[in-house]
Amino acid sequence: MTSRGRRWATHSEKPADSGDKAIRKKLDRKRLKVLLAEAGSIVYRSRRRLLLGLPLMLVNRLAGIVLPGTTKLLIDDVIGKGNYDLLWKIAVVAALAAVIDASSGFALAQILGIAAQRSITSLRLRIQQHLQRLPVRYFDSTKTGALISRVMNDAEGIRNLVGTGLVNLFGGLITAMVAIAILFYLSTRLTLMVIGVLTVFGAVLLWAFKKLRPLFKARGEINSAVMGRLSEGLSGIRVIKAYRAERREARLFAEGAHDLLRNVMGTMKTVSAVGSISTLLVGTIGVAILIVGGREVLAGRLTVGGLISFTLYLALVVAPVVQIVSIGSQLSEAFAGLERMREVLDEPTEDADDASKPSVPGFEGHVSFDNVFFEYTKDLPVLSGISFDAPAGSSTALVGSSGSGKSTLISLIAAFHRPVSGSIKVDGRDLETLRLSEYRRNLGIVLQDPFLFGGTLIDNIALGNRGASRAELERAAAIAHVADFANALPDGYETIVGERGVKLSGGQKQRVAIARAIVADPRILILDEATSSLDSESESLIQEGLAILMKGRTTFVIAHRLSTVRNVDTILVLEGGRIVERGNHSALLAAGGRYATLYQKQYGAAVNRYINPGEEIRDFEKEAALITASPEKNGR
Repeated sequence: MTSRGRRWATHSEKPADSGDKAIRKKLDRKRLKVLLAEAGSIVYRSRRRLLLGLPLMLVNRLAGIVLPGTTKLLIDDVIGKGNYDLLWKIAVVAALAAVIDASSGFALAQILGIAAQRSITSLRLRIQQHLQRLPVRYFDSTKTGALISRVMNDAEGIRNLVGTGLVNLFGGLITAMVAIAILFYLSTRLTLMVIGVLTVFGAVLLWAFKKLRPLFKARGEINSAVMGRLSEGLSGIRVIKAYRAERREARLFAEGAHDLLRNVMGTMKTVSAVGSISTLLVGTIGVAILIVGGREVLAGRLTVGGLISFTLYLALVVAPVVQIVSIGSQLSEAFAGLERMREVLDEPTEDADDASKPSVPGFEGHVSFDNVFFEYTKDLPVLSGISFDAPAGSSTALVGSSGSGKSTLISLIAAFHRPVSGSIKVDGRDLETLRLSEYRRNLGIVLQDPFLFGGTLIDNIALGNRGASRAELERAAAIAHVADFANALPDGYETIVGERGVKLSGGQKQRVAIARAIVADPRILILDEATSSLDSESESLIQEGLAILMKGRTTFVIAHRLSTVRNVDTILVLEGGRIVERGNHSALLAAGGRYATLYQKQYGAAVNRYINPGEEIRDFEKEAALITASPEKNGR
């Protein structure tokens, strides 16, 4: 693969000494053993249909063997000896064999085709469900398009394990063995010569398949990367158009497409070479039969009908061998897909230990951090020594400059990541000991960039609680002021919002996300810039809804507009991954530290009047509203 191709492919880690062939061979054998076990498991799950198909396959193959046998009788007995009464018997047998061959072939294709599609669907479901349970850090380092390719494309290859591919391979081998037995009966000399040629060809096939599997694996990796880039480009089409980046995207996609082309060309080269060798094989055998077979007939050791019958039976031996070229490449592709899917299935899920953890009947929502450290990259800490206590029902604001660690801290509370050291406790229990499904059932999140699915407006609100009644959903929508715009939409709450909610404005999507959190009725609530996409009028309307939502719940708020956190119980000021200040709004302003500096940058001289002795204390909320008033609107 080219260096540019390696950028598109995502390779698994190699051993420390990548030049050690013994280690690589050992890993390859181990990997192949796992893949064979996985393939065996897939075949076993379809055993009933395969067992039903086995007798059909035998009947089908035996019916195909009848016609060459009738040829010898036709030439030697009917034509050679003038036994015309035998002609009609031969015709009836041949016709019956043709009908059985056709009908059993149709039934076999239907049975195995359905079995293959069921297996594909089952595997897709299995991978998708496993992906949903993987930790967030896995998705942070893997492109969405690459994962889609593994779910949809890689699973498609197993049709040849359960479908007609594998059965045709075994059926062809059975036919070949029966045909070889008949060939020995007709002419031992010719048969031994054929077996010698086939042995050479078998060695060529083993070489080809060994070379094809890594090529197919690399193709899947490149294809996943190309799909990932394409998906990313289509998702960010507005940014691409805004910055006139169409040519850049076209160039990046073209690089991946040409790497894929080079891989396919390499695969085709190997397959074509084997195909040419198989053609040469057929030609070699044909010439040998022409010479040796002719001499056998002239010597009286073989009849003309026997020679023709030998040639027809030989086709039943050579055809499966030639067919192996096609089926073998398909099976190589299937195993390559299985290997890539196995990489996903081997990733440990975040809830792998949930079954062994005790069930907790309910949560109050008391959250505490004790000397928590966290890092995304080893030895590059993002949070250092974080300790605080948030009693049940309290509100805590996280403020600080960009990159100070606010969003990371929220991710830890949501159990998206786990601390490197220290502990996070909920109601006195270590978060590590809680079942994720139970904990997150009591968790509500409103993100800065609200994500809506492409269904209806009411479906997106109901995501927070699928068991909620229509009245409860509309009540939540009213509190979040979704009703203000929903009633004006063509289909009201049944309006399709489009992919990622593209038909709604930023502020409208934010209100839907808040309504979703309201209907979820969580014990712990996370608001990550929940009003960032709202204009001044919308924000004032929704503050009442947020106040109702926050009441009685442990709430964590990330806010860059410091006016929105004036009334929280505790404000934590973060810088460089550490808490540098803590307290309420008034105390932090009076302290004149980092919070006061941030507040002054937003609201100017008002802070000076407040923190300097002897100056009149103003109504900051009114003054801040005057200072920060702007024509910012909630546009789409």
